[in-house]
Amino acid sequence: MPIFDMPLQELEQYQGTNPRPDDFDEYWDNSLKEMRSIDPEIELVPSDFSAPYAECFDLYFTGVRQARIHAKYLRPRNAPQPHPAILQFHGYGGGASDWYDKLPYVAQGYSVAALDCRGQGGTSQDSGQFKGTTFKGNIIRGLDDDPKNMIMRHIFLDTAQLARIVMNLPEVDEKRVGTTGVSQGGGLAAACAALEPGIKLAAPVIPFLCDYQRVWDMDLAVDAYEELRDYFRHFDPLHTREKEIYSRLGYIDVQYLANRIRGEVLWILGMMDMICPPSTQFAAYNKIEAKKDMLIYPDYAHEVAPGVMDKIYQFFQEL
Repeated sequence: MPIFDMPLQELEQYQGTNPRPDDFDEYWDNSLKEMRSIDPEIELVPSDFSAPYAECFDLYFTGVRQARIHAKYLRPRNAPQPHPAILQFHGYGGGASDWYDKLPYVAQGYSVAALDCRGQGGTSQDSGQFKGTTFKGNIIRGLDDDPKNMIMRHIFLDTAQLARIVMNLPEVDEKRVGTTGVSQGGGLAAACAALEPGIKLAAPVIPFLCDYQRVWDMDLAVDAYEELRDYFRHFDPLHTREKEIYSRLGYIDVQYLANRIRGEVLWILGMMDMICPPSTQFAAYNKIEAKKDMLIYPDYAHEVAPGVMDKIYQFFQEL
């Protein structure tokens, strides 16, 4: 098998390159306190889209920094209550996608909530005022500001807040909630499971947002991670602040949230992934202390391999 990253035996021991801030745990504990102090002002607005067995809503809530966040929410008609729920997170720059692709879970008797990430391709509000560049990329947005004002921090908190909202809905069993997503959505599924430890199952697929410095060291700061290269070229061309920058990025590095996950994890990885390299994903996976399994696709890159969604659908039958 051709390889461009570490051999599998080394990947299974790899613990990451990007530095972990000394106050990482305090940072996230305080961030969660801020999130919990907010009145979410939840709205459920019936959608024009419907199905014979599904009720569909636009769900709105107030997140950190007073942004109004949108998610699509579907629940089965006349389903036994309480029932399980799935939280879905989208790829970088995208949105919650069509109602249609959520219906298989609703037909199974699950509610489904799909987040629109603020500042990306959906309808959630981006209320931030950020010091420094806002030109391109959510990883570096707020990087020159107080670390508590990075937009990816806010998005991570939005995932946890959505989880809490869904868990508190009368039709949902809060002990039977799962998370999933692809690429950025995979990173957010893991972050959500870490920040809301009541999540029972998490299925991250080829996750983004892990081990930023490793991406740079591999000269793969292109595509999804291109903004790292843009940042250094425009704002630190001599890399005099490199250590500081990567330390700040450590606050939003999924690998350092991974040990907070309490639910079972099914992780999907392609060994030829040159967008979210295997080592960056193993840096996070190796820190998960909960029950876990990884499905490795040797010939697949940053893509959803055949059968993956079927396996995730079956995994969520445990709910």
